[in-house]
Amino acid sequence: MTQNKHHSDDQSDQALEQTVTGQSLEDLSEVPQTDVHLSRPFIDDLQDALKAEAREPVLEMFRELHAADVADILEVLPSGRRLKLIELLGDKINPDVLSEVEGEAQDELYEHLPNDQIANAVTELDIDDAVYVIEELEEGDREEVMQALASDDRAAIEENLSYPEDSAGRLMQRDLVALPQFWTVGQTIDFLRSENDSIPKDFYDIFVVDPGHHPVGTLPVSRLMRMQRQSVIAEIMDEEPFLIDVEMDQEEAAYQFTKYHLISSGVVDRDGRLVGVITVDDVVDVIEEEAEEDILALAGVGEESGLNENFIEITRSRFVWLLVNLGTAVLASTVIGMFDATIEQMVALAVLMPIVASMGGNAGTQTMTVAVRAIATKELSSTNALRVTLRELTAASMNGFVLAIVSGFVAYFWFGGVALAFVFAVAMIVNIFVAGFSGMAVPMVLHKMSIDPAIASSVFVTTITDVIGFFAFLGLAALVLL
Repeated sequence: MTQNKHHSDDQSDQALEQTVTGQSLEDLSEVPQTDVHLSRPFIDDLQDALKAEAREPVLEMFRELHAADVADILEVLPSGRRLKLIELLGDKINPDVLSEVEGEAQDELYEHLPNDQIANAVTELDIDDAVYVIEELEEGDREEVMQALASDDRAAIEENLSYPEDSAGRLMQRDLVALPQFWTVGQTIDFLRSENDSIPKDFYDIFVVDPGHHPVGTLPVSRLMRMQRQSVIAEIMDEEPFLIDVEMDQEEAAYQFTKYHLISSGVVDRDGRLVGVITVDDVVDVIEEEAEEDILALAGVGEESGLNENFIEITRSRFVWLLVNLGTAVLASTVIGMFDATIEQMVALAVLMPIVASMGGNAGTQTMTVAVRAIATKELSSTNALRVTLRELTAASMNGFVLAIVSGFVAYFWFGGVALAFVFAVAMIVNIFVAGFSGMAVPMVLHKMSIDPAIASSVFVTTITDVIGFFAFLGLAALVLL
């Protein structure tokens, strides 16, 4: 791996102060005690140690820090200080940091650590975290790291990588406890207490398998510990284990965990053989990632738009949707252009027109957000789509009528025309009703077309409410007022 040691040690204190969530170091004094690693005293001490290139004080500061906390610090430091910290920590960097760090900090960490150190770290990680690290490496570095691994570690990682991206196979861990059903509780406890390297450090369930390694039951460890030693596993196990297909999408797997309140679940291949286990801590990460992805998509930005990403990636990911929005804005402006003569004759229309479009856009966004989330959680389906749509249309109609009365009075007292107030109120009702309908219909249609509604819904809903709002208001104005 390229060893780029050229970096700036002259980053200003002011630049450092602005790196932590956009705040100055003065603001960090109010960070909760649980985040003491981001507090001003800690950052000040770290800054002084980095300036002095004092390795021992830096190692002492990081000795008791959790890997996630170390990742936080790497992410908030400016590039020059970050590279200096990586250099001083050297081979003392906790392997778990490699799977915790994100964004630009991840790129620099992977680039400036020797490949043999990354390979050593990968062997100490759980298989799912190891796969994540390998995936994020540049192609040349990935091959070099894989060659440096022991044959059994390399085979395990390659098998996980053979499964589809974002599948249960990529998410699962291979370390699990699988025992025959004829064992007794005493035999099981003695086995778990033995010094056997195949026993994972943390596990919640024992999987009971037949001779073909097909799961036939599960036994929670808590139940095992309450039973008499002579009890047979087959008599106390849950006979219908909840299992996940190795190729199931990780979002679907997370949904199953949420719905059925699972702590862990076995993963089976196409032949029904037990090949791994997914635990709740892995699922929490998936839920967080999917929620973040949906939020960013609804705003028209990509996954590379986080605070810790390179500005070039941020620019590229946002430009596409800004370009699409430009096209839809031109469409809405075309509708306005159709009524330019009407607007010229009554300036009040130009004043009130943005209000109609804005209210419709906000109402559509409200309904769309509810619909996208309901689709993601499987609360909205073909069985209840009509009922939910009618409910949203009823709510939109009620809001539209109330806002129409309010906006009508506003227009009347503002410009003094009853006809204008009437046109404004009717346009408000029409646009909010259309907003409610499009906010439900667009996500459902996109989902039916196998397009992620979180990604494309906002553009279409905003366009529909703008176009209909302008057309309804200006069209009614042309008919009634002129």
